[in-house]
Amino acid sequence: MERIPIDVRHLQTLIALRDSGSVSKAASWLRLTQGALSHHIKALEDFYGLPLFVRKSTPVVFTPAGRRLLETADAVVPLLHQTTRDLTRLAKGAKGTLRIALECHTCFDWLMPAVDAFRARWPEVEVDLVSGYQADPVALLHKERADVALVSCQEPENGVDFHHLFKYRLMAVVANDHPLAQKKILQAEDFAGETLITYPVPDESLDIIRQLLAPAGINPKRRTTELTVAILMLVATSRGIAVLPRWAIQSYLQRQYVSARPITDAGLTAEVWAAMRASESTKPYLVEFVSLIRDTSAATLTDVVLS
Repeated sequence: MERIPIDVRHLQTLIALRDSGSVSKAASWLRLTQGALSHHIKALEDFYGLPLFVRKSTPVVFTPAGRRLLETADAVVPLLHQTTRDLTRLAKGAKGTLRIALECHTCFDWLMPAVDAFRARWPEVEVDLVSGYQADPVALLHKERADVALVSCQEPENGVDFHHLFKYRLMAVVANDHPLAQKKILQAEDFAGETLITYPVPDESLDIIRQLLAPAGINPKRRTTELTVAILMLVATSRGIAVLPRWAIQSYLQRQYVSARPITDAGLTAEVWAAMRASESTKPYLVEFVSLIRDTSAATLTDVVLS
């Protein structure tokens, strides 16, 4: 029998390389080092004696050999995933619930694509959203009122497993004619004397306050509203300034409705974690939900970094 050197890892590597556009991003998606990813590619190239993509091309440009293997990957990898899910259903059953509790107001921008993909793959699992903003969504896990809590920080608790989803950059949002719009980068002192427009959440839940302003002893006035569009309207009409992820404001920046500036020279970043009961964290559909969030967010959001 003829030896076939291709395994599913090679095919997943090629798909990640195409969809991410670079070796570094593909390695991050697959949770590999760049060296390990390059080894997978080189093993195939050495066996066939053909290059699979053009080195140093951005985004990645595949050779005819690489494109042919991608055709196989696109046909085989989804089929293998579906087979795994079918076998899991036969072995353990797939009925269950996925009740999601949210700590962040901007989750909907990246959560819905993941939920849509999940529902297509696990139609037997009932998906629901715990209504309203949750100040302590992890507590709902202990009360068995939620199955997954999406939170901004990891605070170890007995009986709870945390899974890192992604890191993202926060931007200061100001009116186009605001004096701060003339600065390239905002520092902590620039927020002094300003009105900070936020969602109605406690100070400790706001990265801008917890990470930057509170340590600097700066306590700006606060104005709150529940809707992102309302925050941007208030900013645009010079009622204050805000701090939001770039993905939440991208369309408004494109229309030049407001202006955005980085915060600190190093950049102010925030994180998103998925928490679930330790006793259930290995359930196949919960594991795949976490994976889908990472994959869809990396593919669709701006300024997102996986780790």
